[in-house]
Amino acid sequence: MELTLATLPTPALVLDDHKMGANIKRMRSAVRARKASFRPHLKTAKSVPIARRLMDSPRGPATVSTLLEAEQFAAAGVTDIVYAVGITPDKLPRVVALRQRGVDLSILVDSLDAAQAVAAYSRANGNPIPAFIEIDSDGHRAGLSVRELDQVVAVGRALHDGGAVLAGVLTHAGESYFARGQAALQTAADGERDAVVRCATALRAAGLPVPVVSVGATPTALSARDLTGVTEVRAGVFVFFDLVMAGIGVCGIDDIALSVLATVIGTRTDKGWILVDAGWMAMSRDRGTAAQPVDQGYGVVTDLEGRVYPDLIMTTANQEQGILALRPGSSASLPPLKLGDRVRILPNHACATAAQHQHYHVVAGNDGAITEVWDRFSGW
Repeated sequence: MELTLATLPTPALVLDDHKMGANIKRMRSAVRARKASFRPHLKTAKSVPIARRLMDSPRGPATVSTLLEAEQFAAAGVTDIVYAVGITPDKLPRVVALRQRGVDLSILVDSLDAAQAVAAYSRANGNPIPAFIEIDSDGHRAGLSVRELDQVVAVGRALHDGGAVLAGVLTHAGESYFARGQAALQTAADGERDAVVRCATALRAAGLPVPVVSVGATPTALSARDLTGVTEVRAGVFVFFDLVMAGIGVCGIDDIALSVLATVIGTRTDKGWILVDAGWMAMSRDRGTAAQPVDQGYGVVTDLEGRVYPDLIMTTANQEQGILALRPGSSASLPPLKLGDRVRILPNHACATAAQHQHYHVVAGNDGAITEVWDRFSGW
């Protein structure tokens, strides 16, 4: 039996190959126009076939968020990898094991203690580990502040003089996810660039090498006006986009390449409900649009060809059952969906929704045919 959106067991993760291709092309063009190199973040996709579409070559470059990702992609031939989450000493044996296999794996530190631990392990194993200094450019998460330039230099010196390798400086403008409109996004991109370049300048003034100055977030990568002083850009969620990105204004609803296929399992006309076999185990618990001007519940509902049903969202997500209803205040009519009908649901956060599934079911047009099935992996 031919596998199509009409026959695929549900719930299932569906990937529109045409939309993904357009998203990749857009990001590459944006980075190229700003004269930086591109190091795609593979944490969203966690899939070798998609990684090969994103990277410059089968060897990379790539960014990952777990050591399991680094190991899985290394097994597929990727050898240029940045593990862009703060390191802990217990993970260093896995780092060195990958490096001994010929993987050019760099890690991230955000404190003097971490830098000293990496340097000591490098000396003890005769394998100098390249490490980036994480810079906090917007107060979103870990990293050293531009107000702590003495500490930035101390961390750099601990790496460079202690037996490790100072790979450069790296930041992630996570607060850009809360920006609204192009002007705010551009301001976030400027702040990201300024913070990391200022730290790089301080390190160089202290006589330390800073070969790489790395920034990364989908909203800022697509909104930056000037990346002078930056050498590379990282981004990940752009490959699929999602409702949070659409709410920020980085993409449109029609650009979202990922959806969850679901089947109607019942209706409650007295309550204005349509029940489907996709709950939070298929969609995730992510409610990222709740803080935005338009709350999309647990996802926006479309027909099988991707056409949005006006104001129809998943308002409630139980473990294996979702409730579709019109958003509060809507004057639209509930679509006449009945038992056995199928819908697609666009996610709030592509990373979280994809993480609920083991496979991507790839479509390349509106005929509903599944052209390929790609594996994805999870874990740490």
